[in-house]
Amino acid sequence: MGSRSLYGRLKLDADKLKGAIAGVRDVGRLPDPIGAMQIHRELDDGLVLQRVSCPLGVLGVIFEARPDVVVQIASLAIKSGNGVILKGGKEAVRSCEALVKAIHQGLAQVGINPAVVRLLTTREETLELLRLDQYVDLIIPRGSNSFVRFVQENTRIPVLGHADGICHLYVDQGADLEKAVTIAVDAKTQYPSACNTIETLLVHRAVAAAFLPQVAAALQAKEVELRGDQSTCELIDAIAATAADWSTEYSDLILSIKIVESLTEAVEHINTYGSRHTEAIVTEDLQAAAEFMAQVDAAGVFHNCSTRFADGFRYGFGAEVGISTQKMPPRGPVGLEGLVTYKYMLVGDGHVVATYSGAAAKSFAHRDL
Repeated sequence: MGSRSLYGRLKLDADKLKGAIAGVRDVGRLPDPIGAMQIHRELDDGLVLQRVSCPLGVLGVIFEARPDVVVQIASLAIKSGNGVILKGGKEAVRSCEALVKAIHQGLAQVGINPAVVRLLTTREETLELLRLDQYVDLIIPRGSNSFVRFVQENTRIPVLGHADGICHLYVDQGADLEKAVTIAVDAKTQYPSACNTIETLLVHRAVAAAFLPQVAAALQAKEVELRGDQSTCELIDAIAATAADWSTEYSDLILSIKIVESLTEAVEHINTYGSRHTEAIVTEDLQAAAEFMAQVDAAGVFHNCSTRFADGFRYGFGAEVGISTQKMPPRGPVGLEGLVTYKYMLVGDGHVVATYSGAAAKSFAHRDL
């Protein structure tokens, strides 16, 4: 991670604090996710099944930089009835300690045991946390590719998260080019170090000659370094891209550009090099958009909007503990629903399975109440 990117993640200014506080208030307004009855079914007279939501237990959240994560995750953990052990990067120890101290004070004031939020500060504690499979129910790593893979390979605790954030924007032949320029600039420059920032811009050849000079000027005005394939370099001033560029998460003001011959080629490129995070298409052709959104394999597929919208706060989750790119749920930005599991509660009155088997078996009612 470059120094500029690291600084952006570490910065805890008034705007970030204001956003974190707004997120806490949004989480507070969300319905209580615990104790919700998801199924209420009478299997037979006097034999009633309920499926009820309940906390996961204890979360271990390990993150690099970004001290504002402390506030987001603590609020979600508390709202979902979970305990949480936080471990921030060494770069942000003092910020994390200050935030946790404030959280502990707030919890004590409302009668919640401050021990539900704990902070670790050393690498040795991190390694010990990864061994606590008897006590910790879920590990959520947030950081670089190598960091997340290290966590995944060094624990038996289930891990939720993503290792890469290689997102794409595809400008289709049916795109409104002015709209495409605006979206591309936002998706690359609004917060370059975020995992939902685009790293590659794919452009249909039919609009490349008209679009690329426009978008290049807008991006270069924002100090974005452009790297292009041969066709791109013939149209704009860009550094020649290498094969490695298509699989690189820059987390910085660098963008690779490739001209493609068709929607199919764009989808194939994304499914080859993407990280299943967030992918977007700009087009006024609704059929092309539908085809793109159906065929792209990603947690988020967007049409005519910036990939930067892939965020729990923006989705109305209040905040998020992270973004998961796995295919099994939870997927995408993970809010309260990803921190809750459920249990089946069955109440009878001497009922036995033998009654419902054999030649004279009684039938189940299976009546939803």
